[in-house]
Amino acid sequence: MALGEKIKLLRKEKDWSQGELAEKIGSDARQISRYENDKITPSVEAIVKIAQVFDVSIDYLLVQDAVRRPLKLDDHGLLDRFKDIQSLTEEDRSSLLHILDALLAKNRVKSLASEIS
Repeated sequence: MALGEKIKLLRKEKDWSQGELAEKIGSDARQISRYENDKITPSVEAIVKIAQVFDVSIDYLLVQDAVRRPLKLDDHGLLDRFKDIQSLTEEDRSSLLHILDALLAKNRVKSLASEIS
């Protein structure tokens, strides 16, 4: 999906007019229309503001088929811990992955069970 299409999709998800989005990023509706129709590419500053307003990562906006993620992750220190995983032995990393897989599976089962009841 092209950048303009993504901007339009995100704007419509919020049920905002082009004018409302423009106001939020300090632009005007004509500019938003040009972005959405891929007539012009937003500046770096505009892309950052768009990402902030919609809470999506910049790579989601700019990279074809990028996974949609929030702009900022509230990771509670998880990213730092994941960096340290590289220092573990292969056996310990494998064990950690098994534990993570088990916890994620448990969470999925719980979620499905709550949907059924």
